[in-house]
Amino acid sequence: MFFLCELERQISLHPSFFGPRVKEYLTTKLLEDVEGTCTGRYYIICVMDTYKVSEGRIMPGSGVAEFTVHYRAVVWRPFKGETVDGVVSSVNAQGFFADVGPLSVFVSAHLIPSDVRFDANATPAQYTDNGDQVIETGTHIRIKLLNTRSDVGAMFAIGSIKEDFLG
Repeated sequence: MFFLCELERQISLHPSFFGPRVKEYLTTKLLEDVEGTCTGRYYIICVMDTYKVSEGRIMPGSGVAEFTVHYRAVVWRPFKGETVDGVVSSVNAQGFFADVGPLSVFVSAHLIPSDVRFDANATPAQYTDNGDQVIETGTHIRIKLLNTRSDVGAMFAIGSIKEDFLG
């Protein structure tokens, strides 16, 4: 689910950037540092604007100034039970992986409908019901998220296509 969040970040700026355009440099550095990153709870998709920049504090010994920048950003946080669309990235006998934007989702063979079976003889490997449903690398698929797991800079999820209108 997407949210608009108010966040803050400490940014250090070298003395060579001090001057009338210091806020421009801070905004540019903020965009480079945070857009497209994962905090472990959510992904920062886009920085909308900066609405408050503190006065810089000079760090003793180096001359570098530290600023606190308050900004609004669009973030995406995947929730348990959420239905998402993704693209299959790899298929094996245990299940398949799908990419839902920056999130990697694994769908186990136990969470795929029983009429859809793994076909190891096909090239590329795929799950098929010997009819019109084929799940192979590059297939667009709808998945229900069952659980998410967070690491320091990434998130992973387990999904299912065993319900109606999924797959």
